Amino acid sequence: MLAFVTSLRHPDNAADYGRVEELLRRTLRSIAAQTSDDYVVIVVGNRAPSFALPPRMRFVPVDFPPQPEPTKREERWETVVVDKGSKLGVGLLAAREYEPDHVMVVDADDFVHRDLVRWVGARSAESGGWLIADGWRYSSARGAGERIDDLYRVCGTCYIVPWRAYAVPELLPTTASQDEVIAAFGERARFVLGKHRDADLWFAEHGFPLEPLPFPGSVYHVDTGENHSGKRIDGDARMLPRSVAAEFGLTHTHPWIVRWWRCEGRTLRERIARRARRLMSRST
Repeated sequence: MLAFVTSLRHPDNAADYGRVEELLRRTLRSIAAQTSDDYVVIVVGNRAPSFALPPRMRFVPVDFPPQPEPTKREERWETVVVDKGSKLGVGLLAAREYEPDHVMVVDADDFVHRDLVRWVGARSAESGGWLIADGWRYSSARGAGERIDDLYRVCGTCYIVPWRAYAVPELLPTTASQDEVIAAFGERARFVLGKHRDADLWFAEHGFPLEPLPFPGSVYHVDTGENHSGKRIDGDARMLPRSVAAEFGLTHTHPWIVRWWRCEGRTLRERIARRARRLMSRST
């Protein structure tokens, strides 16, 4: 079994919590499109989603406080590490009862390939785990998509890790305090749950080298208005192919014509602008 674990930021730390919930809904819809049912999804947050969760998905509440507003970039990432690391730790505590073989931490706005559970389940005894290098970056604001080959360096939805790699405490309850959870998971809370950069190196150094997944496994959702990173797709862009959207259970925010205009219509807009400038210069 593959356990997906995700977390929601505190409502007080969100610019628009309704938007946070909508992003979660789309992520869960992507997971629910799996071609195998051998999975469970754990969602951890301060407030239960306002919509019913699909089958095989469970919400676990916590009462952790909102993180203080940071004044420096370093403090901003520290608050993310504490909030996210502790909530994902609780998610792992809740996943214990399902006895999963592997765990995949998922950011609550990304998308996963529909064959991921089936593929991992057929090979769970052959590997210590996988990382997703080949994947997509997607802008919901534009409907743009671009293929990237080092996804795990920028996206948190990229690690499929053996259950034992997280050394989940056997007796700690899901009602434990935030400090208790962070203390119990130790380095794991800070270096592979609270953040994902160089997580592949951490796992390798601790006896869990990860192999590259041999197909695009996830979509990194940017430009959502709630991204910690603030990443987006700038400049020239192509629309995300329909086949890719289908593979990831991804539904768009805007109609096709809006997405085309914001992506491939850029060149047309530039030609029109150049033509207008030439006409204006001739008239003067």
